[in-house]
Amino acid sequence: MATHRFRPTRYFNAIGVAEPCLRVADGDTLITDTIDASGLDAREVAVASRPNPMTGPFFIEGAEPGDTLAVRIDRLTPSRATGWTYSPLALTVLDPAAILNRPPQQRVVWDIDREAGTVRLQEKVKGLEDFAPPLQPMIGCFGVAPAGGQALSTATSAQNGGNMDYRLFAPGTTAWFPVAVPGALFYLGDGHASQGDGEIVGTGIETSFEMQVTFRVLKRTITWPRGETAEDIFTVGNARPLDQALQHATTEMSRWLGEDYGLDARAASHLMGQVVRYDVGNVFNPAFTVACRIARRWLPKR
Repeated sequence: MATHRFRPTRYFNAIGVAEPCLRVADGDTLITDTIDASGLDAREVAVASRPNPMTGPFFIEGAEPGDTLAVRIDRLTPSRATGWTYSPLALTVLDPAAILNRPPQQRVVWDIDREAGTVRLQEKVKGLEDFAPPLQPMIGCFGVAPAGGQALSTATSAQNGGNMDYRLFAPGTTAWFPVAVPGALFYLGDGHASQGDGEIVGTGIETSFEMQVTFRVLKRTITWPRGETAEDIFTVGNARPLDQALQHATTEMSRWLGEDYGLDARAASHLMGQVVRYDVGNVFNPAFTVACRIARRWLPKR
């Protein structure tokens, strides 16, 4: 097992089949840089300057279609002291009548204080003079090349992952992705210094990052992304409307409980019906994201 330090010279705004930038082995660790859209210039972008530029793709030796790529998020370190967001609230989260009263879109800058572990608006906003939420780095967009030769925009998400904007994709989490092409072709980017559920202003606090992840190839098949933390397991559905995303996530969790925990459909329903928690990931972009989460303390012993 080796550790690779990779500095990208080009970025992608779609996740699909492309020439790998680096080949790594099962069990290897990768340290690389990601950049937010404000840091792009014309020489750096492979396709065009749009949101969510991705670093990659990384070819994982031994990953074959039908396998699962497990990606442990080891560390997410902001590489500059500022980030940015937009206001106001997105059209997708407001009553139609309220849309008429939305103020004009405005971009604002946040200071990232790594020592204090907080983020703070640079601009003085009435009522928010003491507002300093915690610095909570997460990955907004990452995943593997989809099946069928597709190249999916980094503005959306699907079975391969993508722009899910789920807050639990943070240090200490292991994300699972279904492998559809040889080598998986893994991309990552869209680092957020902080973000509430749903990405309801259209961004998290967007900034550039140094990210460290570790890869494992699992010889098993999954249908939708999954994840593990020390406290929980979760499954992710990406679709629109929101109820379809919830259906994908719920079905994938029922499968997981059967495969790994020996619960048939009836037993899984008893457990899920009482202890499932649903989290909202992205409700701004073309596909919405819902996570179906269960605390480990409720799971049968394996």
